[in-house]
Amino acid sequence: MSTEQQAQKKVVVIEGDDASPEAMRPTVDLLKSLQLPIEWQYPEIGEVSQANGEGAFPAAAKAMIDASDTTFFGATSGSSGAALFYLRWGRGTYANVRPCHYLPGFNSPLAKPEGMDFVIIRENLEDLYLGIEGDLEELAHLNLTSRTARKGIGEFGPGKFAIKAITEEGTERVVRFGFELAKRRKAAGLGKNKVTVTSKYNMLSVSDGYFKEVAGEVAKNYPDIEYDTYIVDDFCCRMIADPHQFDVVVMPNLYGDILSDGAAGMMGGMGLAASGCYGDRYAYFESAHGTAPDIVGQNIINPTACLRSAVMMLDYLDFGGKARALERAITRVYADGRALTRDQGGTASTQEFCHAIAKALAG
Repeated sequence: MSTEQQAQKKVVVIEGDDASPEAMRPTVDLLKSLQLPIEWQYPEIGEVSQANGEGAFPAAAKAMIDASDTTFFGATSGSSGAALFYLRWGRGTYANVRPCHYLPGFNSPLAKPEGMDFVIIRENLEDLYLGIEGDLEELAHLNLTSRTARKGIGEFGPGKFAIKAITEEGTERVVRFGFELAKRRKAAGLGKNKVTVTSKYNMLSVSDGYFKEVAGEVAKNYPDIEYDTYIVDDFCCRMIADPHQFDVVVMPNLYGDILSDGAAGMMGGMGLAASGCYGDRYAYFESAHGTAPDIVGQNIINPTACLRSAVMMLDYLDFGGKARALERAITRVYADGRALTRDQGGTASTQEFCHAIAKALAG
């Protein structure tokens, strides 16, 4: 039995907020046209479930996610965020994979983007995104002294704090994920058999230094894979000046959030930015472009990020043949250049772009 004829999969669809559903709906329609053994499920969450008096993320929605093979998520800026938090922290999806793969036809600002193909892996659960924040006065009793300002925390006056946490377990597993991805990319003829780790270890020598230290220990288990490290600001400069040198890049949560968006800009914009968030037992997939409230209802949002996230999802579900077919269709439409959305220099609506993808799939 081929992987395309396997048992039915369950995919939860959460369309998201603002303009996100305008990209998600035609993308799911395209996926349904592939006639794969997928049961598409739509939980009631956010404003809909709140209107029914069940809260933003009711137990039925959680149970549906737990019983599914994966979740296909749009983008959130509101009440559907409760589901996203569960997909991330509740399901332990610690590796946020953000490809930066240029296709001819992308509206890249770079002079020579051709051949750019690297992946940023953002640690997805720790760092400042733990959300442990408060008033500085709450720390006064700890008698902490600033290593750089050389004065006690109580001397700073009114202000706020946020806790940055880097753990051995969290760092080890995401760096290991990066090395395993580098191996798979090499086997597929895509990568450079290389892993780069970056953080601000020169200034944050305890926390970010620990990220570098643990990563170095993991690297010893992969002697056949090239390994290097850069201070994060140095890496940023190198990424912009010569992105072609990189393969798999692993970094803590905050840097990964910022620099993966920067990498999307190098490709041609956030409308191209796919992502997949992987744990040991679950993964979900979402476009990384946000909800685009400024263009809601205009039918102009670029669905490429959704479609490229769908490629990642199909691979995860072992529908590799259909994933490659969809990838080829996206490549053909951009190379042709006649049905591109406004952010890519074209005039096509979201629906017109998706129609062109459907024709490329059929052809």
